[in-house]
Parts: sequence; C-alpha cells; structure tokens
Amino acid sequence: QVQLVESGGGLVQTGGSLRLSCAASGGTFTTYTMGWFRQAPGKEREFVAAIDRIRITNYADSVKGRFTISRDNAKNTLYLQMNSLNPADTAVYYCAASQRFGLPVRSVEYAYWGQGTQVTVSS
Repeated sequence: QVQLVESGGGLVQTGGSLRLSCAASGGTFTTYTMGWFRQAPGKEREFVAAIDRIRITNYADSVKGRFTISRDNAKNTLYLQMNSLNPADTAVYYCAASQRFGLPVRSVEYAYWGQGTQVTVSS
C-alpha cells in the first residue's frame, strides 16, 4: 500500500507558476500510474493530469499547454508544474496512485490518495 504526501501549494497571482510535489512511500512507485486531481469549493473532484509507468501523459483540456506532469522514479516523487495560472485553477490539488493500466481519468480508478494541498490564484 502506498502513502502519498503533497506539497508545494500556496497563493499566487494570475499568470504565476507553482510546482506541486507528491512524495510516495510504502509501495513500489514504478508500478503505479500516477495522477493529479483537483476539487474547487462546491464542485466535484476533477481530473487534471496522469502519467503512466513509461511516462506517457494525459491532460485535461483545461490545463493542456499550461501544466506539466512528471515523475522521478529514483526519488519516488510525482510533480505538477503549473504555469499561467488563473483564478479558475483555485482548488485543493490531490495526487493519486492507480494500479490500472493506461491513463485513467476517473477518480474511482485510483485506489490511493494524498491529503491534498491548497492552490489559490488571486486576480
């Protein structure tokens, strides 16, 4: 069973950048597809990005071209580089691990979750 801990959230102005990190422990990191999701107040949790075992990636249309997901298997760490942020990106961001093959986009396909990190983008 893998444990996930996110970090790197904070307050940033429109147009700014943040890099989120997710440290994994207790499992074999390289065997998991990893994903980022986010949840804004009053809204459902939504898919942001995913990266599989061989670093193939998938992004939600809303973040494509602005966000980059990556993983460092030597450090058991997942990243999300977020550029050109805008207030619509304000949410709690969660990293998640899936044992499914491919690049799942539904939250139910991810068995393990971090506690989340808050990202707030001011206008």
